[in-house]
Amino acid sequence: MELSVVMPCLNEAETVETCVRKTIGFFEDKGIDGEVVIADNGSTDGSQQLARDAGARVVPVIDKGYGNALMGGIRAARGRYVAMGDADDSYDFTTLGPFLDELRDGADLVMGNRFKGGIADGAMPPLHRYLGNPVLSFVGRLFFRSKIGDFHCGLRAFDKDAIMRLGLQTGGMEFASEMVVKATLQGYDIREVPTTLSPDGRTRAPHLNTWRDGWRHLRFLMLYSPRWLFLIPGLVFMTLGLLAGIALSTGPVTVGEIAFDVDTLVGASAALVIGFQAVLFALLTKVYAMQEGFLPHDRRVQKIIDWWSLERGLLIGGLLAVAGLGGLIASLLHWRVNSFGELDPRHSLRIVVPAATALVMSFQAIFASLFVSILGIRRRQHPPLTDPAEEAAGVVDAAAHRARRAAEQAEEPAQAEETVAAKPRPSAKAKTKANPKSNPKPGPETKAEARAEGGDEGGDERGDESGASER
Repeated sequence: MELSVVMPCLNEAETVETCVRKTIGFFEDKGIDGEVVIADNGSTDGSQQLARDAGARVVPVIDKGYGNALMGGIRAARGRYVAMGDADDSYDFTTLGPFLDELRDGADLVMGNRFKGGIADGAMPPLHRYLGNPVLSFVGRLFFRSKIGDFHCGLRAFDKDAIMRLGLQTGGMEFASEMVVKATLQGYDIREVPTTLSPDGRTRAPHLNTWRDGWRHLRFLMLYSPRWLFLIPGLVFMTLGLLAGIALSTGPVTVGEIAFDVDTLVGASAALVIGFQAVLFALLTKVYAMQEGFLPHDRRVQKIIDWWSLERGLLIGGLLAVAGLGGLIASLLHWRVNSFGELDPRHSLRIVVPAATALVMSFQAIFASLFVSILGIRRRQHPPLTDPAEEAAGVVDAAAHRARRAAEQAEEPAQAEETVAAKPRPSAKAKTKANPKSNPKPGPETKAEARAEGGDEGGDERGDESGASER
């Protein structure tokens, strides 16, 4: 099967039948081997039966949420390609031809773009049209260097195997962003097709919640970009704090009529510490995400990790600690010079604040080095002492050897019987007649021979003995 069209459904009785019939008509007109999959998320209005009557295959999905419903439908899809769209009749499924053409041409993901195709009056709330979607799409392009103009278009198509390899996890509306972000990070071939958005055919309120779902999209974009969440803000704080701290460590700084003194120095110290902590968080987050497969491998981060070993981290932390302790000792000497009396904060804080800042940063560096080393621990499975293949071959060889030995042992008695039967042996009576004195009385050997000959010349042992005595 070439194409499966998956529609998430939660109480869409007013529109689901229309969407299914339009899609099946598209298949018939274009000669496409396709199917419609309704991923039902617990409808209570009879949507399931309406969809079946229209020709769709209904797949129940227990876990609630837009993303969960879609993933349930995608997993159940039988087509090589999958197109997804809402079952509210806001998208025209008869326009899937350009999407399928791009997939046939080698694209991994084909996105619809409502801003290029057109948004009909009343199809999208003004807040979504002019603020929500443009801002979130801009954030996605900025954070992940994507070229997609409409991150949240509900009509899209993709290669099923390629999307399944992404390991999509989110269960809500942010599923739309996750697909684009992960496909971009993996270097997929992503293309756009202009798409028209029409007013949906429902009379009830939509499932989308403006602020809740908007925040979920923004939160996902930030969490998947440690660079913008931690690194860049941390570098900004560190730079401002370091420059201000250096300038204020020697004396007040006046800018026009505004004088910056030790109070600003304390703030600069806090900014430096916060920025340093944020940079360390960016590194730790990136290492964890790389090792767990959430984010692709980054060679620059790997170089930093390779250089920043536990020993180097401890050395850097130790040097900062020595500098901080040196500053504290200098502050004690300064206090001693003043006979341990009252000090002028404008002078004493210029020694104490940098010293305390260095001491705090030293522990941050040490703890971060230890944590990076912990993240670097791998779970290893030691190989077995013996190779399973060799052990199995040994078992087979041993069984074959035992079978051969058993066969040889079974053949030996048969061969002995054949040899005895082939060699004629005189009976006891013949021996006696030929040489009566040679064996006047049968001994144990004579009895054994008689038994071996089967008793045909004299019956059993008792008969042989009586015959011998008569002779």
